[in-house]
Amino acid sequence: MSAPRVALDIDIPSDVRQIEPVIRQVTDTCRSLDLPRQQCSLNVPVALSEALSNAILRGNHEDVTKRVHLRTLVADHELVFEIRDEGPGFNLEASTRDPEQQNALEREDGRGIFLMRTLMDSVEQFQQGGNVVRMTLRLPDTSPEPR
Repeated sequence: MSAPRVALDIDIPSDVRQIEPVIRQVTDTCRSLDLPRQQCSLNVPVALSEALSNAILRGNHEDVTKRVHLRTLVADHELVFEIRDEGPGFNLEASTRDPEQQNALEREDGRGIFLMRTLMDSVEQFQQGGNVVRMTLRLPDTSPEPR
């Protein structure tokens, strides 16, 4: 197993207008890695858009003097996104709401983490030089069959 390599290392101001160009860059990177079309066109852009908007809107409160950092790591069988903001952090479990639950139907918040968890294989949150959300997507094994 090879060590993970950094595919992208991006630092942006807390401005929601920065999300779309970052998503395009990440999507292009995913396609260059020959990831399955659904993962490149749906899973990654939607989950990453949610994570970046949470970092900008909730973590950094749209303070353009604060930064959001995205690191994309590629390993043999997984793609890892680490999104770090300068906010105080949050409780991942308490912030995850199933939008189909009765008390969540009219709420506008809480769906992003639900989507991230639905589209990615794992979502974690921790503190490391800021609040970090790590999303992992397992990749299909493309190695040739042994003879």
